[in-house]
Amino acid sequence: MCLCLFAINESDEFPFILIANRDEYRKRPAAKADFWKDEPNVLAGRDLEGMGTWLGTNKAGKIAFLTNYRHPDFFGRKGPTRGTLVSNFLTSDVDGESYLKSIENPEAYNGFNLVVGTSKKLFFYSNVENEIKTITSGIHGLSNAFLDTSWPKVDDGKAKLKAAIEANSFETENLFSILHDSSFAKEADLPQTGVGPEFEKLLSAKFINTPDYGTVCSTIIKVDRNGTCFFNERTFDAEGNESEKVAFELRTES
Repeated sequence: MCLCLFAINESDEFPFILIANRDEYRKRPAAKADFWKDEPNVLAGRDLEGMGTWLGTNKAGKIAFLTNYRHPDFFGRKGPTRGTLVSNFLTSDVDGESYLKSIENPEAYNGFNLVVGTSKKLFFYSNVENEIKTITSGIHGLSNAFLDTSWPKVDDGKAKLKAAIEANSFETENLFSILHDSSFAKEADLPQTGVGPEFEKLLSAKFINTPDYGTVCSTIIKVDRNGTCFFNERTFDAEGNESEKVAFELRTES
Protein backbone atom coordinates (compact mmCIF):
# COMPACT_ATOMS: atom_id res chain seq x y z
CA MET A 1 0.00 0.00 0.00
CA CYS A 2 1.63 3.20 -1.13
CA LEU A 3 -0.81 6.02 -0.48
CA CYS A 4 -3.26 6.33 2.41
CA LEU A 5 -5.22 9.53 3.00
CA PHE A 6 -7.56 9.68 5.97
CA ALA A 7 -9.66 12.11 7.96
CA ILE A 8 -10.56 11.80 11.63
CA ASN A 9 -13.40 13.89 13.10
CA GLU A 10 -13.47 16.28 10.16
CA SER A 11 -17.08 15.48 9.27
CA ASP A 12 -20.15 15.05 11.48
CA GLU A 13 -21.65 12.63 8.97
CA PHE A 14 -18.54 10.50 8.52
CA PRO A 15 -16.13 10.90 11.46
CA PHE A 16 -13.70 8.54 9.74
CA ILE A 17 -12.80 8.44 6.04
CA LEU A 18 -9.91 6.49 4.51
CA ILE A 19 -8.99 6.43 0.83
CA ALA A 20 -6.00 4.36 -0.24
CA ASN A 21 -4.09 2.99 -3.22
CA ARG A 22 -2.12 -0.22 -3.12
CA ASP A 23 0.89 -0.25 -5.45
CA GLU A 24 2.51 -3.60 -6.14
CA TYR A 25 4.25 -5.75 -8.70
CA ARG A 26 1.46 -7.13 -10.84
CA LYS A 27 2.83 -10.67 -10.81
CA ARG A 28 2.29 -10.92 -7.03
CA PRO A 29 -1.02 -12.78 -6.56
CA ALA A 30 -3.75 -11.27 -4.41
CA ALA A 31 -7.43 -11.85 -3.69
CA LYS A 32 -9.94 -9.01 -3.85
CA ALA A 33 -11.52 -7.73 -0.64
CA ASP A 34 -13.99 -10.08 1.02
CA PHE A 35 -14.73 -11.67 4.36
CA TRP A 36 -12.08 -14.33 4.91
CA LYS A 37 -13.26 -17.94 5.06
CA ASP A 38 -10.73 -18.81 7.77
CA GLU A 39 -11.35 -15.56 9.70
CA PRO A 40 -14.98 -14.59 8.93
CA ASN A 41 -14.87 -11.41 11.00
CA VAL A 42 -12.11 -9.92 8.82
CA LEU A 43 -12.93 -7.87 5.71
CA ALA A 44 -9.83 -7.28 3.58
CA GLY A 45 -8.00 -8.13 0.42
CA ARG A 46 -5.37 -10.83 0.77
CA ASP A 47 -1.81 -11.22 -0.41
CA LEU A 48 -1.78 -14.83 -1.61
CA GLU A 49 2.00 -15.05 -1.36
CA GLY A 50 2.43 -14.03 2.28
CA MET A 51 -1.23 -14.63 3.28
CA GLY A 52 -1.42 -11.30 5.09
CA THR A 53 -3.02 -8.06 3.97
CA TRP A 54 -2.17 -4.42 3.38
CA LEU A 55 -5.44 -2.91 4.62
CA GLY A 56 -8.55 -4.18 6.32
CA THR A 57 -11.25 -3.89 8.92
CA ASN A 58 -13.35 -6.31 10.96
CA LYS A 59 -16.79 -6.64 12.50
CA ALA A 60 -15.51 -5.35 15.85
CA GLY A 61 -14.59 -2.03 14.24
CA LYS A 62 -10.85 -2.52 14.05
CA ILE A 63 -8.96 -0.86 11.20
CA ALA A 64 -5.36 -1.43 10.11
CA PHE A 65 -3.18 -0.55 7.15
CA LEU A 66 0.47 -0.68 6.25
CA THR A 67 2.98 0.84 3.81
CA ASN A 68 6.62 0.06 3.23
CA TYR A 69 9.27 2.60 4.16
CA ARG A 70 11.33 3.37 1.05
CA HIS A 71 15.00 3.94 1.83
CA PRO A 72 18.29 2.49 0.52
CA ASP A 73 19.03 0.96 3.93
CA PHE A 74 16.16 -1.47 3.34
CA PHE A 75 16.71 -2.31 -0.32
CA GLY A 76 17.24 -6.03 -0.88
CA ARG A 77 16.72 -6.99 2.73
CA LYS A 78 14.90 -10.23 3.46
CA GLY A 79 12.49 -10.19 6.37
CA PRO A 80 9.19 -11.71 7.49
CA THR A 81 6.16 -10.79 5.41
CA ARG A 82 4.87 -7.45 6.66
CA GLY A 83 1.24 -8.13 5.74
CA THR A 84 0.80 -10.36 8.77
CA LEU A 85 1.33 -7.28 10.95
CA VAL A 86 -2.06 -6.09 9.70
CA SER A 87 -3.87 -9.42 9.68
CA ASN A 88 -2.59 -10.42 13.13
CA PHE A 89 -4.05 -7.24 14.58
CA LEU A 90 -7.42 -7.72 12.87
CA THR A 91 -7.69 -11.25 14.27
CA SER A 92 -6.48 -10.35 17.77
CA ASP A 93 -8.44 -9.30 20.86
CA VAL A 94 -6.10 -6.49 21.94
CA ASP A 95 -6.33 -2.74 21.37
CA GLY A 96 -4.09 -0.90 18.94
CA GLU A 97 -1.49 0.44 21.36
CA SER A 98 -1.14 -2.89 23.17
CA TYR A 99 -0.76 -4.69 19.87
CA LEU A 100 2.04 -2.40 18.69
CA LYS A 101 3.88 -2.93 21.98
CA SER A 102 3.59 -6.69 21.52
CA ILE A 103 5.27 -6.92 18.09
CA GLU A 104 8.30 -9.16 18.50
CA ASN A 105 11.59 -8.28 16.80
CA PRO A 106 10.27 -5.39 14.69
CA GLU A 107 13.80 -4.80 13.44
CA ALA A 108 13.65 -8.16 11.62
CA TYR A 109 11.13 -6.77 9.13
CA ASN A 110 11.92 -4.60 6.16
CA GLY A 111 11.01 -0.98 6.81
CA PHE A 112 7.32 -0.45 7.45
CA ASN A 113 4.71 2.07 8.60
CA LEU A 114 1.74 0.59 10.43
CA VAL A 115 -1.53 2.20 11.54
CA VAL A 116 -3.84 0.21 13.83
CA GLY A 117 -6.83 0.86 16.06
CA THR A 118 -10.44 1.83 15.43
CA SER A 119 -12.08 4.71 13.64
CA LYS A 120 -12.21 6.49 17.01
CA LYS A 121 -8.61 5.89 18.10
CA LEU A 122 -5.66 5.10 15.85
CA PHE A 123 -1.96 4.61 16.51
CA PHE A 124 1.05 4.90 14.20
CA TYR A 125 4.27 2.91 14.44
CA SER A 126 7.29 2.58 12.16
CA ASN A 127 10.11 0.17 12.85
CA VAL A 128 12.45 2.77 11.35
CA GLU A 129 11.96 5.25 14.20
CA ASN A 130 10.58 2.74 16.74
CA GLU A 131 8.05 5.02 18.44
CA ILE A 132 4.32 4.56 18.98
CA LYS A 133 2.28 7.70 18.31
CA THR A 134 -1.39 8.47 18.90
CA ILE A 135 -2.94 9.93 15.75
CA THR A 136 -4.90 13.10 16.46
CA SER A 137 -8.03 14.43 14.77
CA GLY A 138 -7.42 16.01 11.38
CA ILE A 139 -6.48 15.05 7.84
CA HIS A 140 -3.47 12.77 7.47
CA GLY A 141 -1.42 11.22 4.70
CA LEU A 142 0.90 8.24 4.60
CA SER A 143 3.04 7.07 1.70
CA ASN A 144 6.48 5.46 1.90
CA ALA A 145 7.93 7.79 4.51
CA PHE A 146 6.70 8.67 7.99
CA LEU A 147 3.13 9.79 8.69
CA ASP A 148 2.38 13.24 7.19
CA THR A 149 5.79 13.55 5.54
CA SER A 150 5.48 16.30 2.94
CA TRP A 151 5.59 14.52 -0.41
CA PRO A 152 3.76 16.04 -3.43
CA LYS A 153 1.13 13.31 -3.75
CA VAL A 154 0.54 13.26 0.00
CA ASP A 155 0.14 17.03 0.26
CA ASP A 156 -2.09 17.25 -2.81
CA GLY A 157 -4.16 14.27 -1.72
CA LYS A 158 -4.72 15.71 1.74
CA ALA A 159 -5.79 19.04 0.23
CA LYS A 160 -8.27 17.35 -2.11
CA LEU A 161 -9.69 15.17 0.64
CA LYS A 162 -10.11 18.27 2.80
CA ALA A 163 -11.91 20.04 -0.06
CA ALA A 164 -14.25 17.09 -0.56
CA ILE A 165 -15.15 17.06 3.13
CA GLU A 166 -15.72 20.81 3.24
CA ALA A 167 -18.05 20.45 0.24
CA ASN A 168 -19.85 17.49 1.86
CA SER A 169 -18.95 15.52 -1.25
CA PHE A 170 -18.66 12.00 0.09
CA GLU A 171 -19.82 10.21 -3.04
CA THR A 172 -17.79 7.14 -3.86
CA GLU A 173 -16.95 8.37 -7.36
CA ASN A 174 -15.63 11.68 -6.07
CA LEU A 175 -13.38 10.03 -3.49
CA PHE A 176 -12.07 7.52 -6.02
CA SER A 177 -11.25 10.39 -8.38
CA ILE A 178 -8.78 11.76 -5.82
CA LEU A 179 -6.91 8.45 -5.94
CA HIS A 180 -7.01 8.06 -9.71
CA ASP A 181 -4.70 10.97 -10.49
CA SER A 182 -1.80 9.79 -12.66
CA SER A 183 -0.02 13.16 -12.95
CA PHE A 184 3.63 13.36 -11.91
CA ALA A 185 5.22 15.75 -9.44
CA LYS A 186 7.61 18.42 -10.69
CA GLU A 187 11.20 17.25 -10.78
CA ALA A 188 12.28 19.85 -8.22
CA ASP A 189 9.67 18.53 -5.76
CA LEU A 190 10.56 14.86 -5.97
CA PRO A 191 11.71 13.15 -2.77
CA GLN A 192 15.09 11.43 -2.76
CA THR A 193 14.61 7.84 -1.67
CA GLY A 194 17.42 6.11 -3.51
CA VAL A 195 15.52 4.72 -6.51
CA GLY A 196 16.86 7.18 -9.11
CA PRO A 197 15.14 10.19 -10.70
CA GLU A 198 13.23 8.28 -13.41
CA PHE A 199 11.60 5.82 -11.01
CA GLU A 200 11.14 8.56 -8.41
CA LYS A 201 9.07 10.50 -10.96
CA LEU A 202 7.00 7.42 -11.78
CA LEU A 203 6.29 6.78 -8.11
CA SER A 204 5.27 10.40 -7.51
CA ALA A 205 1.85 9.81 -9.11
CA LYS A 206 -1.06 8.87 -6.91
CA PHE A 207 -2.17 6.33 -9.51
CA ILE A 208 0.79 4.43 -10.95
CA ASN A 209 0.37 2.56 -14.22
CA THR A 210 3.08 0.46 -15.85
CA PRO A 211 2.80 -3.11 -17.19
CA ASP A 212 4.89 -4.63 -14.40
CA TYR A 213 4.24 -2.37 -11.41
CA GLY A 214 1.44 -0.04 -10.46
CA THR A 215 -1.74 0.66 -8.56
CA VAL A 216 -3.46 -2.70 -8.34
CA CYS A 217 -6.43 -1.60 -6.23
CA SER A 218 -8.06 1.43 -4.62
CA THR A 219 -10.06 1.24 -1.39
CA ILE A 220 -12.45 3.57 0.39
CA ILE A 221 -13.60 3.05 3.97
CA LYS A 222 -16.15 5.42 5.48
CA VAL A 223 -17.55 5.05 9.00
CA ASP A 224 -20.61 7.13 9.76
CA ARG A 225 -21.61 8.61 13.11
CA ASN A 226 -23.76 5.54 13.87
CA GLY A 227 -20.83 3.18 13.43
CA THR A 228 -21.83 1.79 10.03
CA CYS A 229 -18.80 1.02 7.86
CA PHE A 230 -19.00 1.43 4.10
CA PHE A 231 -16.22 -0.44 2.28
CA ASN A 232 -15.60 -0.04 -1.46
CA GLU A 233 -12.73 -1.45 -3.49
CA ARG A 234 -11.77 -1.37 -7.17
CA THR A 235 -9.14 -3.57 -8.79
CA PHE A 236 -7.12 -2.66 -11.90
CA ASP A 237 -5.45 -4.67 -14.65
CA ALA A 238 -2.02 -4.15 -16.23
CA GLU A 239 -3.43 -1.43 -18.51
CA GLY A 240 -4.82 0.50 -15.56
CA ASN A 241 -8.42 -0.39 -16.41
CA GLU A 242 -10.91 -1.31 -13.73
CA SER A 243 -11.33 -5.08 -13.68
CA GLU A 244 -13.41 -5.74 -10.56
CA LYS A 245 -15.22 -3.84 -7.85
CA VAL A 246 -16.79 -4.83 -4.55
CA ALA A 247 -18.89 -3.03 -1.95
CA PHE A 248 -19.79 -3.96 1.61
CA GLU A 249 -21.76 -2.36 4.41
CA LEU A 250 -21.37 -3.55 7.99
CA ARG A 251 -22.43 -2.35 11.39
CA THR A 252 -19.40 -2.45 13.65
CA GLU A 253 -19.43 -3.37 17.31
CA SER A 254 -17.21 -0.48 18.45
